[in-house]
Amino acid sequence: MGPVTLTKANFSSETAKGITVVDFWASWCGPCRRMAPVIDELAEELEGVKFGKVNVDEEPELSDRYGIEVIPTLLVFKDGKTVEGASGVMPKESLRAMVERNK
Repeated sequence: MGPVTLTKANFSSETAKGITVVDFWASWCGPCRRMAPVIDELAEELEGVKFGKVNVDEEPELSDRYGIEVIPTLLVFKDGKTVEGASGVMPKESLRAMVERNK
């Protein structure tokens, strides 16, 4: 299953249980476009992990809430709490390792 679009309305419920990787991105962001296929691949490969995407232009309140200043920023949530994060383009295996550390 591919990433879920996250908004202010569904963010809390979508990240409340288990592991959720949230990608803060924008359509005009080149590095975000480079990360998109990596996220899509891992969303298919990692069982029991949910992936979500927050468009920072459409959801500025979520960006502010989580202190997003650089995109792409990836945050790992475990049962609704942020447990790890990273900014910028990262290799697929680095993102996989970040997720696995927090399972």
